[in-house]
Amino acid sequence: MMRRIADIRAQVEPWQAVDRESAELADLADLAVQEGDVSLEQDLEAQGEALARRVDDLELQLALSGEYDRSNAVLAIHAGAGGTEAQDWAQMLLRMYLRYAELRGWHAEVVDLSPGEEAGIKSATVEISGSSAYGYLKSEKGVHRLVRISPYDADHARHTSFALVEVMPEVEDDVAVEIKLEDLRIDVYRSAGAGGQNVQKTSTAVRLTHLPTGIVVSCQNERSQIQNKEVALRILKARIVELELQKRAEEQARLKGQHVSAGWGNQIRSYVLHPYRMVKDLRTGYETANTDAVLNGELGEVIQAYLKSTLGEPKA
Repeated sequence: MMRRIADIRAQVEPWQAVDRESAELADLADLAVQEGDVSLEQDLEAQGEALARRVDDLELQLALSGEYDRSNAVLAIHAGAGGTEAQDWAQMLLRMYLRYAELRGWHAEVVDLSPGEEAGIKSATVEISGSSAYGYLKSEKGVHRLVRISPYDADHARHTSFALVEVMPEVEDDVAVEIKLEDLRIDVYRSAGAGGQNVQKTSTAVRLTHLPTGIVVSCQNERSQIQNKEVALRILKARIVELELQKRAEEQARLKGQHVSAGWGNQIRSYVLHPYRMVKDLRTGYETANTDAVLNGELGEVIQAYLKSTLGEPKA
């Protein structure tokens, strides 16, 4: 309760300070106009611009006031149909999010990775630890579309590839998520990744299947079966929480009379590299021609545009 009070106070007090400073600036501005003090007017204008930037930052914080927004995140990427093309695109997205985490000073660890047959990856799961990681990365849920000249096509034809990104909040130990042992099927197998001699000879990788929901998670990054099981359980809890959040969102949409599609057609963003260069978020209309920057992890503006667009909507 005390932590909750502290969080609320931390959200309210900056707005109260802005309100006071805004009133003071307004009074000083009236005085400057009456006295004809041009230099004071210019100084107050600069202070007003700085205050406006603070308001923008505070509005962004309002978009991060959901139940799990301050939590760490579990991010999963799945290549769509299209073989090597889609798998290569999935690997490009993995690199983009790892770079974004690095730029924000977050810690990111790939806990499970399924490589493609020729290139790229079929899927990957990443644990991302950092301030409000889930709050920021929740904007990335959905289908990402790439249009480019294929490096794997001898005819240099233009290809369209799809990949699905899932983002779940990492659940803290004090959050009640009940997982009964009888509801789990636990499979162990040899790790396919790099590791020491013992890792290659013993079955250290773990796959958990949650029978009531059909959710399957796996981990093969740690050096022991026990560690992999702990990580897999953490990811399973995150997926169960995300499933519950999705159910809530769908119920809210049903009550509002909206149709919610959870299929692959739920495309959120296009990355076009040919015949022109453009990244466009289809939910907010935000677009930029600097595709290289975005694919190198500079997602700040596109994520900020999405978060601001959610202000006023019910928080999941």
